[in-house]
Amino acid sequence: MAGARRLELGEALTLGSGWRHACHALLYAPDPGMLFGRIPLRYAVLMQMRFDGRLGFPGGFVDTQDSSLEDGLNRELREELGEAAAAFRVERTDYRSSHVGSGPRVVAHFYAKRLTLEQLLAVEAGATRAKDHGLEVLGLVRVPLYTLRDGVGGLPTFLENSFIGSAREQLLEALQDLGLLQSGSISGLKIPAHH
Repeated sequence: MAGARRLELGEALTLGSGWRHACHALLYAPDPGMLFGRIPLRYAVLMQMRFDGRLGFPGGFVDTQDSSLEDGLNRELREELGEAAAAFRVERTDYRSSHVGSGPRVVAHFYAKRLTLEQLLAVEAGATRAKDHGLEVLGLVRVPLYTLRDGVGGLPTFLENSFIGSAREQLLEALQDLGLLQSGSISGLKIPAHH
């Protein structure tokens, strides 16, 4: 990932008190829907429009009163997504990666949590009532996991948006590793270079 160094979780947790930990989660659910009655959606994957106009994943900084990374992440999810986020819990088994950037002493931890479609729909429905809606979070957005016939519309165009930190790379890696794309591979997509 551009400008970031990958760390093992154990190494990240021993960095010391001068480091802050931020945790974010990709939430997804199987979705049997069809776009225009012919394009299978396969999965609903959530991201959010942040206060700074960039796309990212829900989550945030772990506070000293949080007993674990996952406790901090689940607190942040309730603040940003509302009470529907209390119906599930992101656990250590959902952990995917940790990265350290070239900037301030921050370690970014990334998780991916599979929900039921009903849980994901409840998160979407209640997000506008969340504590941070309209402040830190301007709204939720689904990632289009398809490419339209023109070869550009859908995921390739979505990837041209501005993403915070490593969110774009985290998204692509998770889509690939979790097998969320039709082919299970991003190699056939015309994916624009990171700006």
